Amino acid sequence: MTTEKRPTIEALTALLADDMTQVNQVILDRMGSDVPMIPQLANHLIAAGGKRMRPLLCLAGAYAHLGKQTITDSRVLLLSAAVEFIHNATLLHDDVIDESDKRRGRDTANALWGNEASVLVGDFLFARAFELMVETDDIGVLGMLSSASARITEGEVKQMTMAGKPDSPLQDYLDVITGKTAILFAAAISSGARVVGADAKLVDALHNYGLALGMAFQIVDDALDYRSDLAEMGKNSGDDFMDGKITMPVIYAFEDGTEEERAFWMRTIGEGVIEEGDFEKAVTLLESHKAIDRALSSARTYAEDAISSLEAISDDVLKSALTDAAYYTVARTL
Repeated sequence: MTTEKRPTIEALTALLADDMTQVNQVILDRMGSDVPMIPQLANHLIAAGGKRMRPLLCLAGAYAHLGKQTITDSRVLLLSAAVEFIHNATLLHDDVIDESDKRRGRDTANALWGNEASVLVGDFLFARAFELMVETDDIGVLGMLSSASARITEGEVKQMTMAGKPDSPLQDYLDVITGKTAILFAAAISSGARVVGADAKLVDALHNYGLALGMAFQIVDDALDYRSDLAEMGKNSGDDFMDGKITMPVIYAFEDGTEEERAFWMRTIGEGVIEEGDFEKAVTLLESHKAIDRALSSARTYAEDAISSLEAISDDVLKSALTDAAYYTVARTL
């Protein structure tokens, strides 16, 4: 996969900028509560930014059918806010489970307000998301996003059961990231199209795009945990190693490793016995088996799969922007 310049998502954000302004207003309005801690804690996470990929995808799905009329349909704005709330609710819960203290380079909500408050505000955001979905008055869309929410939880639970098992099959990892990440990408863009009346062919194509894009996105995140620093990823390099998370590079290195190397993975990731210099040794082992590069290659394949799903889109400007978004997802490896 080659491009003349490093790709960005600027084309997509520029195309949907007016719509996103309204989505951001819905997000701010619906974070409101008579309990001051709720908007305070929620805003700490949401205001931290990120690329707002999921609401952008929801808007893009609607745009694929409506074109520039997207902003006139309030249901799309509600759905876009809903998917952002679902995403941020899962982040709050994840940080508690992982005992994380950094998110996007800032202190996590649980580090500042405690685990109980973070879990409860996560629950609040989930509830707000479902309120927004109900307001679209589209049972099909409600079904799509509620099913995605269930799949996210299943993915997180499966990831928890895999923790400390470097001998896990690759398919188990793929199942985890399909649930915890890719399914919400897919539901976001396909529900955006569905709520404005797009036909099944377009909805299905966009679902496939979102699913492949989400797979690429998560594989890259997991692979770069062994290569990047806090400024790049918004978290401490090596967090996954310290937490015993099983990701694609680890699975590759364990499969190909010697008996001695496998013993290292079982001691560190398996038993949680981590000594000084072990992370550096883990990186050395991963590099010796080209495990990180192989994972990134897999991500690029998913990105290409995402792009191939865009044939159903007739708008060339949107198609180009979504193509750039897929390239951007894996360009973080450069």
